[in-house]
Amino acid sequence: MGKVVIMDHPLIQHKIGLIRRIETGTKDFRETISEIATLICYEATRDLPLADVEIETPICKTTVKELRGRKLCVVPILRAGLGMVDGMLTLIPAARVGHIGLYRDPETLQPVEYFCKMPADVSEREIFVVDPMLATGGSAIAAIQMLKDRGCIKIHFMCIIAAPEGLKALQEAHPDVDIYVGALDEKLNEHKYIVPGLGDAGDRIFGTK
Repeated sequence: MGKVVIMDHPLIQHKIGLIRRIETGTKDFRETISEIATLICYEATRDLPLADVEIETPICKTTVKELRGRKLCVVPILRAGLGMVDGMLTLIPAARVGHIGLYRDPETLQPVEYFCKMPADVSEREIFVVDPMLATGGSAIAAIQMLKDRGCIKIHFMCIIAAPEGLKALQEAHPDVDIYVGALDEKLNEHKYIVPGLGDAGDRIFGTK
């Protein structure tokens, strides 16, 4: 069973407060999203396996810890997820980056794939799917299923703000996936926006409407 971690770190809470504000401009919003992603990544990588490696310091030989096992891959859900990638790579610079593009069909309201590009060995990697907002959960559920269909086994999902409805849907669809959430908000409104939320994360990251 995957775990759900709701962040309680003061720096994360402070920075989420900054990006919620309507007066926060594109530059500050984009930079703060990246900083929050770095901080959540620090927590999400807590359980990565380590191995003992013998090295030589300027003084003597000693044994140190190095990351062991699966290589890592960050997979943003386009387009808002792109805002979290650089913050992730700050901590795990050797990680590969895959991309998943989804849009919501206006008739069925179901997510439809329009782009997917992954490293050739993605099935052998530990995956971190990232998207700033988890609203209905539809895009996250579809993206994770696409990765499972490609043979991926160890998958984590990271978001900055989640609605209870989306979190519940994602847990039910993919109970084996660890979920890391910056802040759990109150609800979805009738337009499927998170309340209190921060508006449209993609528009605010890229300065579009």
